Amino acid sequence: MRLFERRRELETLTDAFAECVAGAGQLVIVTGGPGLGKTELLHEFANTAGRGGARLLTAIGCPRERARPMSAVRELLQSGELPTDVLECPPEPAPGANSPSGTDYRTAAGGLDHRSTQYAPETLLQAVCAPILELSREHPVVIVIDDAHLLDTQSQQTLLHLLRRIRNKRITIVCAGWGQSALPDPLISDGLSRKPHRRVRLAPLSEQGVARMLAAHTARPLPAGLGATYHRVTGGNPVLVRALLDDGTQFGAELGEPVPSIAYRQAVLACLSRGEPRHLSVARALAALDEHADARTAALLLSTSPDAVQVVVDVLGSTGLLDGYRFRLPAAANAVLSDLDPGERARLHGEIARLLYLDGAPAPVVTAHLMAAGQVDEPWGLSVLRLASEQALAADEVERSTGYLRLALRESPDAQQQHTLRTALARAEWRVNPAAVTPHLEPLHRQVLGEELDARDAATVVRHMLWQGETGLADEVVAALAASLDPDDAHVLAEVEFVRHCFYGVPRVSHRGDLAKLAALERATTGQVNTLWATVALLVSGDVSTESVAQVTEALQSGQVSDLKLELTIVSLLVIALSGQVETAIAVCEELLADSVRRGWTTWQALLLSVRARVALLQGDPATADAKATEALELLDAEAWGVLIGMPLSTAVFANTAMGRHEASKRLLRRKVPDSMFNTVFGVHYLRARGHHYLATDRPFAALNDFETCGHLMRERTPDLQPLVPWRTDVAQANLRIDKARARVAKELAEEQVGQRHPLGTRSRAIALRVLAGTSQPRHRTALLREAIDLLQACGDRQELALAFADLSATYYELGDYARARLVARQASQETGDGEPAPTEEPVPAAAPAATVPGPDGASPLSDAENRVAVLAALGYTNREISGRIHVTVSTVEQHLTRVYRKLNVASRAELPSKLLDRQLPALPEQRSPSDRRPRQPVVATKELPALWRRLAL
Repeated sequence: MRLFERRRELETLTDAFAECVAGAGQLVIVTGGPGLGKTELLHEFANTAGRGGARLLTAIGCPRERARPMSAVRELLQSGELPTDVLECPPEPAPGANSPSGTDYRTAAGGLDHRSTQYAPETLLQAVCAPILELSREHPVVIVIDDAHLLDTQSQQTLLHLLRRIRNKRITIVCAGWGQSALPDPLISDGLSRKPHRRVRLAPLSEQGVARMLAAHTARPLPAGLGATYHRVTGGNPVLVRALLDDGTQFGAELGEPVPSIAYRQAVLACLSRGEPRHLSVARALAALDEHADARTAALLLSTSPDAVQVVVDVLGSTGLLDGYRFRLPAAANAVLSDLDPGERARLHGEIARLLYLDGAPAPVVTAHLMAAGQVDEPWGLSVLRLASEQALAADEVERSTGYLRLALRESPDAQQQHTLRTALARAEWRVNPAAVTPHLEPLHRQVLGEELDARDAATVVRHMLWQGETGLADEVVAALAASLDPDDAHVLAEVEFVRHCFYGVPRVSHRGDLAKLAALERATTGQVNTLWATVALLVSGDVSTESVAQVTEALQSGQVSDLKLELTIVSLLVIALSGQVETAIAVCEELLADSVRRGWTTWQALLLSVRARVALLQGDPATADAKATEALELLDAEAWGVLIGMPLSTAVFANTAMGRHEASKRLLRRKVPDSMFNTVFGVHYLRARGHHYLATDRPFAALNDFETCGHLMRERTPDLQPLVPWRTDVAQANLRIDKARARVAKELAEEQVGQRHPLGTRSRAIALRVLAGTSQPRHRTALLREAIDLLQACGDRQELALAFADLSATYYELGDYARARLVARQASQETGDGEPAPTEEPVPAAAPAATVPGPDGASPLSDAENRVAVLAALGYTNREISGRIHVTVSTVEQHLTRVYRKLNVASRAELPSKLLDRQLPALPEQRSPSDRRPRQPVVATKELPALWRRLAL
């Protein structure tokens, strides 16, 4: 074995041997921690002495041999081929031959290790030493004892007896061991330190020495800084350096950054096993205490003094294992702990947890050791686990939080406490995997009926019931809670009712009243006039104002997902979108989505993506709707989705149907959904999506069946939410597709839907108006379509807007007003961002070209205001409709038109369309603020749009 930075130490040993050869007995004490190269140094010296004619006697102290008297002496004699029979039948000890006090001698182990042995008789010592002394007359004798600090007591006595007789003998004794003395304390206290001797103290390798070790291990140039890295993690301990080299270069790998593995673990344990038992005990305590290790805590743990611990820390630090009170590499601490018996390791961590708890350590610190122990022996442990789980959940450490709760649940002896822990565990796991909560909450379904849970835990169980579609059982629970309502918990019940009705769309418990009363209950019980729950409940019930929508928007914008309830957030986002602020809803949703991604809340991500997809659908952007819905579906499996799978699934079907991707819709509809989904509004959305797929693929009777089922479910369960789910319009469309004779039925249904007025039902009303126009005579159709266009521009649905424009243009064509038909077509492509429509396949009578009156330098003769009025008039809007559209008086409209007629040289409204066909059309004024608008994306037309465009006179 090649030595590094040990030349001076080897010279000291060689000099001692030279004096020995000259007849002066020598004692050399080699000290140093484990792994610093004592054994290699002794081997090198022994080889040198052997070449110099010395007889070698060697022995190694061993912890397992300390209880065997004369075990080291026997090894010495055997190595030198000296007789050992004297050890087989030792002489009887003379009276008083034991220690002066006649009592057992105990080594000073600082309370960590106690051994009881007796002194050997003097006659035995003389008999053992005689052959060695005799041998030195013929040859120089070199006695090498490695790990001398582990000698048994009788071997210590023999060594001391021999040392007193070697002054003029050719005997060199080299003892190597740990600590300052390298020898057991009894030898020192018996006067060995007063004998002439030399000391060799081995220090860890320097950074340069470690670098030379590394360089000797590879033929390539050493990467810059690698020697410093190895020195830092090993403290210059050659054994540890060599072990890291073995781990890092196995299978022929190139030398790189240290990666501790099996060889390193074995080296750490070998270093500690060669020390005293107290060294290993302290090492285990420090490894378990980790960052909270100090002399005081370790001393309390080991029932010893801080000074005794500090002595061991200094020894382990000198070896490179420790840096202060911590191991230089976590792998070293892991090796020390993994070598412990599992039961002993659990006891150690449990005791540390107790000490830290009594010392006032933070809950997560105490809990870490409870988790390592895997058991809770005292009542305070459950409280600490619960507190630490809440803190971990607040820091988005869901896995850590659930781990704490699982241990608490397993160790809790109290049934009521177990219920609380189950619901807490469910709330934590639900953030990342809703399917995981079922085993925790299903056992509590009946307990909640027996009033064994508090209001918050009961609400958690009800929400799980609803998630799984168990609406009937949830009704029973809500009724039971209402009957025994504590006024302090009324707000919890109000939230549950909100979730049931506004989110899942299930019937209210009859005696609870409508949504407005529910909101009033919320305000009364919480003492907060403007709570978000109450405001959103009022919005859903139809009490919509600019201020209330702004309040909801601000609440979502100023909060993070941790501050909100998921169901409330989803309903709030949809309310914002349905109120006409689609872009605002998108912006807020994206912010919350980014927050949920950062926190790793998979369930929130999936549901927020579903909302984003639904809002894109409301915006007339089926491509984005499909992408977001697909992303949401991939985040959770079907079991985890529960009944909520109907939300992203229906959106994806709607979107693919709108884009003409009917095979994709068919694949989506093959996915298995829970039957209980049809107990909720998500089942209604799914049926509507499937019905429109059937309608687009020429299966109108199948579509009609799904749409009528939607109507039955809405009438029976949530009649007050019907304005937001236009099932009547769906049924009307199916009837029109089946037979023209059903036009009357379709007309009545569309009129009913138009009559379902709701501030959030603008889009539904607009679609109903378009369908109603399809059942009307052409002369009545234009007014309905213009109203539909106004509403669709207000709510921002570009795809439905394109359809309405197409129908209006086709109506003008049917009425023979070709110029106006062409003008509407141009306006449609401009308003929807769909580009120029394809050329018509049918011959279209061209309007006679009309002369225009150019302004100065060829500029438009019309002002911006006149241009807008002219376009609206050309599209068929009346003066009163124009005044409402651009927010001016009727008189101002008339004045603008008068100037338009004069500048364009036309006599009436009928001539305007042909005059405007050659002009750049301005965008029609919309009902929403310009600041809310983003640049339009092109509308992806449905299958029927190309045919509609071809019908237009372009």
